[in-house]
Amino acid sequence: MKRILVLLTVAIFALTACKRVDTNATKGAAETAATPAKFILGFDDSFPPMGFKENGEYVGFDIDLAREVTKRLNMELVLQPIIWDVKEQELNTNKIDCIWNGFTMTPEREAAMAFTKPYMNNKQIVVVLKDSPVQTLADLAGKKLALQRDSSAADALDKHATLKPSLGELLEFEDNVMAMTDLDTNNCDAVLMDVVVANYNYIKKAPDKYRLLEESLADERFGIGFRKTDVALKDKVEATLMEMANDGTVANISTKWFGSDITTLK
Repeated sequence: MKRILVLLTVAIFALTACKRVDTNATKGAAETAATPAKFILGFDDSFPPMGFKENGEYVGFDIDLAREVTKRLNMELVLQPIIWDVKEQELNTNKIDCIWNGFTMTPEREAAMAFTKPYMNNKQIVVVLKDSPVQTLADLAGKKLALQRDSSAADALDKHATLKPSLGELLEFEDNVMAMTDLDTNNCDAVLMDVVVANYNYIKKAPDKYRLLEESLADERFGIGFRKTDVALKDKVEATLMEMANDGTVANISTKWFGSDITTLK
């Protein structure tokens, strides 16, 4: 009888312990589910209209897309400004989860990263002052050209067979705003940049001050870059973007910033 009582006591204790463990595990799972995972977005905060700082707040077309994506995925969006010429290092050292900021898809970048489908087309174009004598790319021979350091504009210039060797001087800046300031002060003759950025910030706002050359250097596509090891996260973001495109959300955000839907997620 004593042996039976001891066995019963041990069994009851074991069941109670299991129940306690299961309760704690359930509680932990519930708390985890209630807490959104962080999604750290790396971007150039001087790249309007894609991402920039206005009145102390980060805003922009890509920022609006990311806010809606992370909301639907129940993730906490963390906006992390980065220095553009070390963007790959920021991604590879896990300081950010993606590069999402008018990020041009190039063969070199696609070999090193996992990209979403492209969501917007772009071109590299030349901006000059309205009264500039420069009318064509050939007219830039011997002139000063400015651009953002380590940008797709720099890549496009490197691949152009005749333009770069013909320049009088190449000026590289941390961002496009600084390059355009150089143009405003007549320290350079032209600026090479994304047509999306040029149209939004300069041609639309000051058509009597600036103009674009008709020739472009490169046709490009914007995508979101992730680490090669984060394909699952990339796929979730891409699927959510497609969902947003299908229900009209992407078109609405594009119209807010550009006046029409200029995205390619159809």
